[in-house]
Amino acid sequence: MPFVIDEVRWDLACGRGDDGHWWGRFGVFVDARALVALGLHPEQAFAVAGDASPPHWWHAAGERYAVSRWPLARLGAPSS
Repeated sequence: MPFVIDEVRWDLACGRGDDGHWWGRFGVFVDARALVALGLHPEQAFAVAGDASPPHWWHAAGERYAVSRWPLARLGAPSS
């Protein structure tokens, strides 16, 4: 996505719960000004309209990302 490093922050928290199982939480935070520049801020008319589509670059970026990813094996699935 077209963000600079100062516009995005991510946090990771993990630990063991009371029942002994591990848990993890990953959060991503994007500066609202960066979202406004991309037409994605929730207060913009584009985001409020129920039938509006994302900006044109959004679909193209998603398709490029999907093609660049390697296939990930599912847990428990036989590997080929």
